[in-house]
Amino acid sequence: QVQLVESGGGLVQTGGSLRLSCAASGSFGRINAMGWYRQAPGKQREFVARITSDNRLSYADSVKGRFTLSRDNANNTVYLQMGSLKPEDTAVYYCNTFFSDNRLYWGQGTQVTVSS
Repeated sequence: QVQLVESGGGLVQTGGSLRLSCAASGSFGRINAMGWYRQAPGKQREFVARITSDNRLSYADSVKGRFTLSRDNANNTVYLQMGSLKPEDTAVYYCNTFFSDNRLYWGQGTQVTVSS
């Protein structure tokens, strides 16, 4: 069984920063990619950022230059450093992990609220 444990969400003012973390634990082989999606009320879940096993990074246009994704391979953890936060960044943020055996897991989600 695999678990993704997310942390770091909360309430922040416009222009503030937060750091989310997601740690994968359990029985698994190689991790191909880890990333973040988000879902705002009444909207579909959308891609935020992803890092692959060979450290290729990709970001949604809406967060480029403001969010930075990094990875701690030894601890199977990714960190999403979010800066210059805007009210439109308010959403539940979900971590996902794609394994080499084609399994895809999602975390439980963590709420990020940016007040104006």
